[in-house]
Amino acid sequence: MAVMTSAREAEKTNTSKCMQNRELSWLKFNERVLEEANFSANPPLERLKFISIFCSNLDEFYMIRVGSLTDYLLFAPDYFDNKTGMTAEEQLEAIYNQTSSLFALKDRYFSVVTQDLDHQGLRYIKMNDLPDSECKKVETHFVRNILPLLSPHIIDSRHPFPHMDNKRLYIAVTLGHKNRSVFGLIAIHHTLERIFCPEGSQGYVLMEDIIYHFVHLAFSPYKVNEKTILAVTRNADINTEEDSVMDEDMDYRQFMKKTIKKRQRLAPVRLELQHNISRPFREFLYDKLSLNEKQTFLSSTPLDLSYSFRLEDIAGEKLSKKLDRPLHTPASVSFSEKRMTLMKQVQKKDVLFSYPFENMTPFLEMLRQAAEDPLVLSIKITLYRIDVQSKLAEALIRAAENGKEVIVLMELRARFDEANNIEWSHRLDEAGCQVIYGPPGYKVHSKICLITRKDFGKIQYITQVGTGNYNEKTVKLYTDLSLVTSNQEIGQDASLFFHKLLLGNMDGDYSHLWVAPHSLKKHIIQSIEKERRKAEEGETGQIIIKCNSLTDREIMLKLIEASQSGVKVAMIIRGICCLVPLIPGFTENITVISVVGRFLEHSRIFCFGVGDERKLYISSADLMTRNTEHRVEIACPVLEEDLKQRVYDMLETLLMDNTKAWEQFSDGRYVLRHPFTDMIINSQEMFIDEARVRSLQVLSESEKISNDAEFSSAVKHMVQNIIKSMQSAARFLVKHFWNLVGKGQALFSKLRNK
Repeated sequence: MAVMTSAREAEKTNTSKCMQNRELSWLKFNERVLEEANFSANPPLERLKFISIFCSNLDEFYMIRVGSLTDYLLFAPDYFDNKTGMTAEEQLEAIYNQTSSLFALKDRYFSVVTQDLDHQGLRYIKMNDLPDSECKKVETHFVRNILPLLSPHIIDSRHPFPHMDNKRLYIAVTLGHKNRSVFGLIAIHHTLERIFCPEGSQGYVLMEDIIYHFVHLAFSPYKVNEKTILAVTRNADINTEEDSVMDEDMDYRQFMKKTIKKRQRLAPVRLELQHNISRPFREFLYDKLSLNEKQTFLSSTPLDLSYSFRLEDIAGEKLSKKLDRPLHTPASVSFSEKRMTLMKQVQKKDVLFSYPFENMTPFLEMLRQAAEDPLVLSIKITLYRIDVQSKLAEALIRAAENGKEVIVLMELRARFDEANNIEWSHRLDEAGCQVIYGPPGYKVHSKICLITRKDFGKIQYITQVGTGNYNEKTVKLYTDLSLVTSNQEIGQDASLFFHKLLLGNMDGDYSHLWVAPHSLKKHIIQSIEKERRKAEEGETGQIIIKCNSLTDREIMLKLIEASQSGVKVAMIIRGICCLVPLIPGFTENITVISVVGRFLEHSRIFCFGVGDERKLYISSADLMTRNTEHRVEIACPVLEEDLKQRVYDMLETLLMDNTKAWEQFSDGRYVLRHPFTDMIINSQEMFIDEARVRSLQVLSESEKISNDAEFSSAVKHMVQNIIKSMQSAARFLVKHFWNLVGKGQALFSKLRNK
């Protein structure tokens, strides 16, 4: 134990200056999501949706991360964080404290947003605010249509405390009758419609509020003394790895079906209350749920805000236009020649898609064409998350039915998508696809598709590599890059990759691809080292990294060394960032921003060097140890110069964002950037405009538009030139101004420390 304690203290001493705990860093990210609900520039219904996203994020955080830390307390009491030296108990204590603050902020923002919605014609009605006449009508509805579907329980020696499902809403009560006191519970059934619109009222009531108000009718003849709405969050960090308990005759799909059933039965880790209750009532719940006061959070906000995504239906089309942002329509993607398909285009030149700014349709169409093309021999793909109704999967099924070899790596361990992936694996299997599940111990998170053709007796590869996203639903919400190339060396690498997957052995070297767990981390570290050596020799060293999370300690230490040698490191980290920038002597040459906006920033890009020597990769991998060492990931180079420049321009646009970018300071705080001039730069909105302009340019070149449309295109070209001028000016700011800001911040921190 003494050795463990000294090791922990050593971690604190060596890393506390420039590293922070991943869990607390994630909570800061989720606070940035919540802050979107406080921006008056966002429409009020969109702000309500951001509160809902914040809550669902926090739910998952408690189910997985808090669940894991709770397990550490029981099964690994000597565990400590290798970045800060914090024990599991210390981390949980900090998480509970921060959660309480976030709940208070959430309640405040919810109150403001619902008031704004009310003023504009969409009212959230509390039962106590209804006139008596309207309340009577709701009571009649309750008795006729709701009460028959409820199953109220009393809890005593003959009625044991029931199992409470994860995140289901319940009404809990204390009851009295003839000198007898008992507790009662009602589960709110998922078949009950959450939103109810009272006749004659301009607004809506939530189902749980109705049941809460009339709960005494459900427990008659008992008298209700206390009541609350509550929800329990359970540990959902199930072990999805095969072990000695797996039956020899059970295939992996059967094992996963059995395993995910455990999720609803795991131990509670959090209790949420919507109305305060007495100490004895709380103690009763703590005893039954094995929870305590620190794990309990009181909120005046509804405990399930998922209904917010259905309020457009309640508001109606006209009001929704006032309350919410118009639905984004991705720009159509055309190619330079009339009726040219993606498969033909890519044989001439690589194609890069930027989602959700551009449409996924050409890629889906290419798969459909490949399924029918007699020259196509095989289609191989890795699938992590796909839509419940997936056109991509249907194209694979069609290819198999047409006699193509179709190999699908279906990752059954994609958290919370296991059931959907199991269902699709059945359907693909039955259609004749060869479905595999990846090597033991490694999730396959890579995004790669290989089409193999044989034309004039010669093998030809078409390879697609992405940072996301084969899900036709989330592709409209997440920012991702997708490269489609006929580069035969990359195709040979992809062929070798699938060969390794089929053998269950991921070791191997590739000409172009960086593949985890074998080589990706090694190549990243080598690239950082190369920039460090250049800086030490007096040359310009530059690194730009964009990913969702940075937690890999070994990579962070290398970035610190690079910074100390004078390498300029700019990082765009949406979520967790355990590396603290701008600390004199350690990370003073590192800047970190987090862009939180209309779309979820999801693309991963690694850029090393400057000018003609610049190397740029897109990847499926975040820089987390789980990704670099325990998952199968891919990074692919962007080789064609115009596409490389396009991706680099995207990075610079993100770096100059002064509307949705939060900058991290040396004390770990994130501060929202504000324009220093009249130049307002919202990177995601700029990408929307650029995608539209790019689409119109291609249409103009292919002479497929009318005179009126040509005039429109000319106007768009003018807009594009203005945008380019803005970008050039802003890039000057990025390269020169932000360097000065960073030095000023470092100097300020140094003086403050003194």
